[in-house]
Parts: sequence; structure tokens; C-alpha cells
Amino acid sequence: MEKEQRQQQQHEAGELEAPLLLPAGHHDHAVDNGDAAARTKAAAAAAGSSYALVCSLVASAISIIYGYNRGVMSGAQKFVQEDLGVSDARIEVLIGATSIYSLVGSLAAGWACDRLGRRRTMALSAAMFFAGSAVTGAATGYAALMAGQLVAGVACGFGLVVAPVYIAEMAPAASRGFLSSIPEIAGNSGILLSYIADFALAGLPRGLNWRLMIGVGAVPPLFLAVAALLFMPETPRWLVLHGHHDEARRILARTTGDRALADRRFTEIVSSVQVHETPNNNANHNNKNKKASGTSVWREILVRPTPPVRRVLLAVLGLQFFQQASGVAALVLYAPRVFNHVGITSQRAVLGATVLLGLVKTVSIVVPLFLADRLGRRPMLLASAGGMAASLLVLGFSLRASPPSGGAWWAAATSVAAAAAFMATFSLGFGPVIWMYGSEILPLRLRAQGTGIGTAVNRVMSAVVGMTFISLYEAVGMAGSFYIFAGCAAAAWVFVYACLPETKGKSLEEMEALFATAARSPPSTPLPL
Repeated sequence: MEKEQRQQQQHEAGELEAPLLLPAGHHDHAVDNGDAAARTKAAAAAAGSSYALVCSLVASAISIIYGYNRGVMSGAQKFVQEDLGVSDARIEVLIGATSIYSLVGSLAAGWACDRLGRRRTMALSAAMFFAGSAVTGAATGYAALMAGQLVAGVACGFGLVVAPVYIAEMAPAASRGFLSSIPEIAGNSGILLSYIADFALAGLPRGLNWRLMIGVGAVPPLFLAVAALLFMPETPRWLVLHGHHDEARRILARTTGDRALADRRFTEIVSSVQVHETPNNNANHNNKNKKASGTSVWREILVRPTPPVRRVLLAVLGLQFFQQASGVAALVLYAPRVFNHVGITSQRAVLGATVLLGLVKTVSIVVPLFLADRLGRRPMLLASAGGMAASLLVLGFSLRASPPSGGAWWAAATSVAAAAAFMATFSLGFGPVIWMYGSEILPLRLRAQGTGIGTAVNRVMSAVVGMTFISLYEAVGMAGSFYIFAGCAAAAWVFVYACLPETKGKSLEEMEALFATAARSPPSTPLPL
């Protein structure tokens, strides 16, 4: 009854927003009531959500490219070592340094998003992906490999920031959970495609196979750059920040499907901007004031954050830290080594098991599309962290139980199954939901640069794991490494339970008030698990 009353109030206020996944019988209910006006509004809202979906899909292409670049070295590294004579220590640095480079990119991306716009920043990222893949694929020595990975790594940092920000600002509140999950699905699809490319091209002559594996990644960025510059709209929130109000109204009307609702959302965005404007910001938005505004954003984030902003930053940085501390990069980058350790020696079997991990990770990532806007963010993160901890413990046990010379088929099978279970549970929450959660809780004035800082923490932890995993398992054993990761996953569960309020169904402009309230009271404990 309460839900029906709320829906009726939304109809009367002209605030109908249609989620992309409507429950069964929704349209029949409207027909039975004979509410022609409601049906018209529902159809318009659905059209608006579809437009936001198309924009989100195009933006998520950057995540496919990122995933491909991230995963391709897993299978290519052995052939690179054989062809160019690169040692284990150097390959560890090469792979881990990409995350350091992406740290630089993520910090620069926040500034670029605010100054150039979300759309042009996406095109810039695509151009760098093209250059990085081309240089790496043509490399004839270690220095050229590092140069190519430098450019590709910076592009990764840009891609990780701009896609979540763009989609969060384009998506209607009712569909934001669904749409914000798409970049993570796209990223996992890119990783899976890279594993498949590694498997398919491994049989080519040495010196050609790894170059094609990496070089294929230079093709899609060309198409994305063209699409971003010619066809994608800018986000309405960035347009409001830079004084393009008429264009912002037009885009809001297309994403909501309702002129009255678009005007209401426009008013909310303008109010959110005006409340936090500094004296240096005026209607002319000249270059001097933009610089002062950028300085004030960094000051509010790092020097004098308010209690709600401090709590938001704790949530964003904590989630990004724990995502990588759980060891996902170890399996994404070094799965063939892990499977070799447990006794799988056939190159095709190792690459086949790696493809299985990519497939499980990609298929599992679809689940948050259907549940994020129904169950909420907290339950999914808690279930994910618990499943990750359990599967990592099983993986560590199977690695310890395997004889030093390998050959225990059950240990090998258990290791592959546990690694797949980890990928599945990771993809249920800590893969996609942390990006969704982080991009939606940051206030508009801090969103681009705040997302950049969170991504920087993510890249630092990814680099730590990527650059130390070989040394770590040589020091404490392969099993001991995954026991450490299991402990981090258990700590992530505690962090989510203690620190994160639920954000399901809240508009972006309501988040700061939510965290102001959460700072004065503990998070709700009843969870629809």
C-alpha cells in the first residue's frame, strides 16, 4: 500500500522515472487502471532510460579496451620473455608498473574531466589506448615495452575514471544501479576477449603471436574516439557546472523522457552547484575562476573536508583499497603461474583454465545488473566479500595440499574451481558495485576529482600486488599468499558492515545528506540477504 501511494504521488508530481528492467505485469497494471496519462509518462520515461542505456553502452567501450589491455599480458608474458629475453623480475616490474602509470592517469583524469568535459576526456583516453597498444606490439626491446605500457597505463587510469563518472551523471536514479554496472561487465568482457586471443594466437610463430595479441587492442580505440567526438552528448551536470544550461535541459529531457521532470532535475542540479559555489565562481566562468574552483575542490577533499565529505572519502578509498588487497590482480595477471604451481603443465590446458576464469568472471558480473537496484548495494558487497574470503581459503588449501612435483589431480581441479568461485563472488559485488557506489556518493563538485583519487588508490594497490606477487609467493609460498588475500577479504566484509550506508533509490543530489545522517548514526542492520 505504501509503495502504491508513493507511485501515485510520483504520477501527480510528474516525477515518473522508468527503470530499464520493469517488473512483470507493470504495463498491464497501468492498462487495468485505465490511466492513459500514466501510460504516456511511462512510455516517455522508458524512452529516456533507453537513451541513457545507449549512451552508457558507448561509454563502456572504454572499459572493454581497458579490460583487454589489462588481461592480455597474462598469456602474452611468457612469449615476450622467450622472444625478447626478459627475466621474471623485469616482467614483474613491467606488469606492475602499468598500475603505477594508471595512477598518474587517474589523477590527471579528474582534472581533464572537469576542464575538457567527460566526453572529450573519453576520446583522449581512446587515443592513448591506440598509441600504447601500437608501441607495445611493435617493441623490439624492454625499453620500448615500458614506453608502450606507460602510455597504455595512463590511458587505463583515464578510462577507469571517466566511464563511471559519465554513466552516473547520465543515468536516471531508477536505473543508475543497472547502468553503472555496465562498465564493469564491459571490463570483464575485455579481459575475457584478451584470454581468448591469447589462447587462439598462442600457436603462431614466436615473435608474431604476442605482437598480434597486444596489437589487436589498438583497433577498437579508433572507433570509440570517433563516436565520443561526433555522437555522444556531454553530461548535464558538467554542462550546468560550466554554464551551458540550455544544453543541460535538452539532455535531461532526453534521459528522463519528461519535460517537467527534466526541469525538476535541472533545478536540483543548479541548487547543488550554487550551494557550494565559492566567491571566486561567477556566471562568466572565466579561466581565473575555473583555476580557483579547482583549487578549492582539492582543498575541500584533502585539507578541510566536512564530516559528510570525510565519510564519503572513507567509503570510496576503503572500497578501492580492499578491492585490490583481496588479490584479484594476482589471478588476472598470473593465473597461468598459479595453475603451473598446482601441476597443470600443458600450455593449452593452462590457457584454457585461464579462459574459464575470464568466462566465469564475465558471466557472474551480469548478476548485479538485475540485483543492484532491488537488493541494494550493502547486501551485495557483504555477500561478495564473504564469498571471496571463503574461496581464497579453499584455493590456499588446495595449493598447499598439492605435492611439490604436482600430479594430484584433485588438488588441480580444486584450485581451478576455487579460483573460478573467487572470480564469481568478486564479480557479484566488489567488482562492479564499488565503482557504482563510489561514483554515486561523491558530491557533484567533487565527483570527477574524488573518483580520480579513489582510482589512484585502486591503482596503487593493484601495482603493489602486481609488482610483488612473484616475490611474495617465493617468500611465503603460493598457498600463504592466498591466505593473506583471504584475510584482506574478511577485513573488507567488516569494513562494509561497519561503514557503508545503503544508497539504493537515492538521487545523486541526496547522497551528501545521507552521509551527513550516517555520520551521526550507525548503518542500518536489517539486510535483505
